[in-house]
Amino acid sequence: MYDVVVIGAGSTGCAVARELGRYKLSVCVIDKESDVCEGTTKANSAIVHAGFDAVPGTLKARLNVRGSRLMPQLSKELDFAFENNGALVLCFDKEQIPGLEELARRGAENGVEGVRVISGDEARALEPALTDEVAAALYAPTSGIVCPFEMTLALAENALANGVEFRLSTRVTGISRSGNGYTVSTDRGDIEAKIVVNAAGVYADRIHAMVSKTPMTIIPRRGEYMLLDKEAGGLVKHTVFQQPTKMGKGILVTPTVHGNLLLGPTAEDIDDKENTATTRSGLSEVKAKASLSVKGIPFGKQITGFTGLRAVGSTGDFIIGIPEDAPCFIDAAGIESPGLSSAPAIGEYVCELIGGIIALEPDPGFVAERKGIVHFAALSAEEQNELIKKDPAYGTVVCRCETVTEGEIRDAIDRPLGATTLDGVKRRTRAGMGRCQAGFCSPRTIALIAEKLGIGLLDVRKNGVYESEVSGDA
Repeated sequence: MYDVVVIGAGSTGCAVARELGRYKLSVCVIDKESDVCEGTTKANSAIVHAGFDAVPGTLKARLNVRGSRLMPQLSKELDFAFENNGALVLCFDKEQIPGLEELARRGAENGVEGVRVISGDEARALEPALTDEVAAALYAPTSGIVCPFEMTLALAENALANGVEFRLSTRVTGISRSGNGYTVSTDRGDIEAKIVVNAAGVYADRIHAMVSKTPMTIIPRRGEYMLLDKEAGGLVKHTVFQQPTKMGKGILVTPTVHGNLLLGPTAEDIDDKENTATTRSGLSEVKAKASLSVKGIPFGKQITGFTGLRAVGSTGDFIIGIPEDAPCFIDAAGIESPGLSSAPAIGEYVCELIGGIIALEPDPGFVAERKGIVHFAALSAEEQNELIKKDPAYGTVVCRCETVTEGEIRDAIDRPLGATTLDGVKRRTRAGMGRCQAGFCSPRTIALIAEKLGIGLLDVRKNGVYESEVSGDA
């Protein structure tokens, strides 16, 4: 019998788990995928929003601003990439300026510092590549960018270090009341828990329906992106948005924390919760709309395109709370944008709700810090030489595009919650994320995974669950 079971190992579920690790509780996180960060979290804009867009008084507004304020310190504690680069929201017609002024008013009411409307010329002084059609912009200096993979992995590893268990490759098949708690049935056996937290992303409505008759609808909103080579990464310094609509914040142009240029997303509501295909029409839309904001985008330097699904709730706000007919069951659903920004604050809020059900006793042994994988390319020449002396594997480069070494890949596999697939290695080390998109480094990475896992080369997967895990032998 666990005190808490968290369903879903994305940024929301892992943030909840990390917060629960502060207390003397038995906690388990379960996810149907073979790794954390496999759903919405793996394919989004990687933005830490300032909090000016959300309607004042909503959970989105409150948790966005709180999460944004927590992010700088959290990134230091957990050793993941974060950059406070600021954001611009553009309008292309003077008649649209009142809309920017409304966003500035919202931002001030939500407690966002420094947000203000500036002229088109002032915006171009900050970002010379903005088009001549930009009439004005909202400037939000507290906005930032993050690596969603690194952030979620850091939260998960820190939770694990503080006693939280993870059961991956475990699909929930049903939930039933059991005494004072719940029995969570899975394809790998039953799990008993006093409290269940539903952080299942686009599947949160299905998990909710297992215990409650209160209506909940989660619509997958497909968003397509283009990622450009690092040679294009310096085109803009700030995150450049367009004036938002009911479908989102429009097509953005932003640098990434690793030096690339990211464009997107589109916004299309679909029925299929697994449809992450990219389309010619979607990527054409990204190109056309991004060109309205920024001139001279070198689209020929695109190295990949990808699609993410946002979990859009029917209420227009995050759905976080306890259904009337399901005590001790907490939904953390409808976590669309600004969900990544809000994740640390959602973790706090869910813990508050849990504290209203059971006593939360602080654990004096809680460890707040976590050290990430050493990124060889980020070290000085002196530091690199010292590292190679200690472990020669760091002197062998496997991924040339991102200068990722054999030592880093072995670390990624050996760590608690270590990588078991090519995508798992990629998200932890960036091996395969560069210009050639794993064309050069895959064979050696596959060999290292096979060696570490004790499996054949042909058995190594790009992603997904291994057959032994499906049968329960792992």
